[in-house]
Amino acid sequence: MKNHKMYEAGDKMISLIADNYSLLQSLSSFGINLGFGDKTVEETCRDNGVDTYTFLAVVNFTINGHISFDDEDRLSVPTLLHYLEASHVYYLDFQLPFIRKELTDAINKDDSLGMLIMNFYDEYAREIQKHMMYEERTLFPYVKSLMEGTLPDNYSIDTFSKHHSAADHKLKELKNIIIKYLPSDMLRNNMLTAALHDIYNNEEWLNLHAQVEDKIFTPAIRRLEQRLKQNDVTRNISTMVFKGKTEATEPLSDREKEVIVALVQGMSNKEIAEHLFIAVNTVITHRRNIVRKLQIHSPAGLTIYAIVNGLVDISSVKL
Repeated sequence: MKNHKMYEAGDKMISLIADNYSLLQSLSSFGINLGFGDKTVEETCRDNGVDTYTFLAVVNFTINGHISFDDEDRLSVPTLLHYLEASHVYYLDFQLPFIRKELTDAINKDDSLGMLIMNFYDEYAREIQKHMMYEERTLFPYVKSLMEGTLPDNYSIDTFSKHHSAADHKLKELKNIIIKYLPSDMLRNNMLTAALHDIYNNEEWLNLHAQVEDKIFTPAIRRLEQRLKQNDVTRNISTMVFKGKTEATEPLSDREKEVIVALVQGMSNKEIAEHLFIAVNTVITHRRNIVRKLQIHSPAGLTIYAIVNGLVDISSVKL
């Protein structure tokens, strides 16, 4: 049953665990160890270098199943990335081997059906490992580049989203086989039941992990991509305007300014010539001089120059 209480920074960390013991698996993913005493969520997160807002966003989502934060820009990408990286370590290095050992101890190695269960589990483990290793080799380095202010052009979070799916079909089949498998003695039955219980918990954890990636991590990375793209555009415009102002050793003549305005309005050389009552060759000469003086070659660049320098009003430009 979902606990619909929305936890806040001032709540005691021990209260979160007492109300939702399943969060114990998430604490280590955030880099938070046990032994936090009666500290609040905010105090515990601060002591462990974890962004409190992001921690609560993930915790409240995994507990209640809906997005509870009201300011997406406050989410910390470094905290989210650390959470996912540590979750992979927990799952690959501890959870998968732990459940395999439980199954190994519970199954009679001379039983062909028991060996089939182990084969199914190993196939499932390989599929999960392949999925997580892809993220570690491709997605995580990409996100780290974004965090450093670099926007690679050979990947995007949408590429990841299109290929992101939880590998849970084998796990469901594995559970069905285990449920139908009836060991001959009570001890093996109890051990197999305990392993099955952990597999169910494991399935729930993996599902929540995938949802955090889809509902919180992916949108956060998409926003970071958009900010970097906007910054690139701003830098390009600034560079263009800067070059136009500093490298122009000669000022533009009034006629050259008139040619720029006409170009911005979308006129052809012939139309400019008719509009200004000059020859087409004269228009071409003016355009060459404009390029030489401003070092701006594209219509978009001239449009930006004209707007920035007050030759045209932005409201009159068709963007």
